Amino acid sequence: MSDITTSAFVRRDLVPERPAPVKTTGFVGFVRTRLFNSPTNILITLVSVLLLWFTVVPVLRFLLIDAVWRGADRNACLAENAARAVGACWPFISAKFSQFIYGFYPEPERWRVNLTFLFGALLLLPLLIPRLPAKGLNSGLFFLAFPVVAYFLLHGGGLSGFAVSWTAGLLAGLDDSIGNAGRALSTASQTSGVIGPLLLVFGKLFVLLGPVISWLLWPLVWLRDRVQASSQPFWIDFALTAAMVSLLLFLLSGGIRRGWRSLAISFLIFAGIGIVIVAMGLDHGGLPIVDTRLWGGLLVTLVVSVTGIVASMPIGIALALGRRASIPLIRIFSIAFIEFWRGVPLITVLFFATYMLPLFLPGNFTVDGLVRALIGIALFAGAYQAEVVRGGLQAIPRGQGEAANALGLSWWKTTALIVMPQALRHVIPGLVNSFIALFKDTSLVSIVALFDLLGQLRASFSDPVWATPTTLFTGFAFTGMIYFAFCFGMSRYSLFVENRLNAHRRN
Repeated sequence: MSDITTSAFVRRDLVPERPAPVKTTGFVGFVRTRLFNSPTNILITLVSVLLLWFTVVPVLRFLLIDAVWRGADRNACLAENAARAVGACWPFISAKFSQFIYGFYPEPERWRVNLTFLFGALLLLPLLIPRLPAKGLNSGLFFLAFPVVAYFLLHGGGLSGFAVSWTAGLLAGLDDSIGNAGRALSTASQTSGVIGPLLLVFGKLFVLLGPVISWLLWPLVWLRDRVQASSQPFWIDFALTAAMVSLLLFLLSGGIRRGWRSLAISFLIFAGIGIVIVAMGLDHGGLPIVDTRLWGGLLVTLVVSVTGIVASMPIGIALALGRRASIPLIRIFSIAFIEFWRGVPLITVLFFATYMLPLFLPGNFTVDGLVRALIGIALFAGAYQAEVVRGGLQAIPRGQGEAANALGLSWWKTTALIVMPQALRHVIPGLVNSFIALFKDTSLVSIVALFDLLGQLRASFSDPVWATPTTLFTGFAFTGMIYFAFCFGMSRYSLFVENRLNAHRRN
């Protein structure tokens, strides 16, 4: 024991201090470990700093430091009057701001545009916040009710009838078209040579089919005539539509046993529709009509982009499913549709929808120019969305569908509840990328005389009151910031949704 004690070592001097470890946290640690941790990264960092210095600093000087903030005309933005270097001419933006937002929309009616923007924001924001309840009701209001209300707010006009009058008029017009087609075929058979007898047969068939359809439509036409002859034709038509639709839903939902809930919901929906009609005065002519040729600016940009995005999704999903269908006719049609619309430039689509489509319509049938452009853009974007969705469908293992079949689920339930949600989750980046591209492509509608935000900006450059060397750059900088705000917002929200739906893959 004593030997161990005598041989124990006890240090009598302090150990010299060792250098502190290299800091790897905070700003200094970030700079040391990410920016200057190797010769290559040092070179890249220095080049990036120089690039930012020669781009960002001049931009900030132009937009903020050297900018002109007050003025009544171009004289305030001229260097010789300001006695200094002049940057952005923000008085030009202030003077043309309402034109950039509303276009040539009548100034006394611009409250309708503001109200439409407000309704859209109030209905869209709850959809974007995951924790808020009543997503089904909110979706129905945004995707079904809001487009109708927005149309009557922005365009104006009223309703002269409801579903009974509309259906009777549509079917009666179809009956007349069939009779006219039969007579035209019979006339053409006399000068058609070899195929003349075949055209004559079809012509007589169509001519005979017309009276049969008229006889079948007689009760509906009689009801329409009685409604129009009454003292309150619109509200009687509305009440008949509500009664027939509610009764049909009641019977399809199970009748006396399980149909009462559907009946109550139907009556509530029609009650809400009636309240909106009364509030907007649609039964008495509605608001003054504003032609779509007067629309412009951000209004047209949002109308075209939102309509294209919302309408292209169901088209794309249907085409993606059709391309994978086992029925040859559906598959061939889907493939031909997708390849045709993907192979045609959007400018060609807009030109055809605006100038060529009216040539193929009957003489008494017209479609508004903006509506034609919206239809063309929706079909064009739907073809691209179909390929994005198809990529997500191919990423789903076959075992998912086989497991659903083993549980006895139908094809519709398997697709809607199991396959499609997973497919859409896989392709969120691709879908949002298409949305952003479509939002920016709305500037092409200016080619067909629809002045969107960028088209309205170009039109404002022709004003000699604001003709200065910096007006052009100021206008494009302003519109660029608006486009960036919308596109960056969609990009960040898609990243949020992607991270939230792919929580199981974070590790």
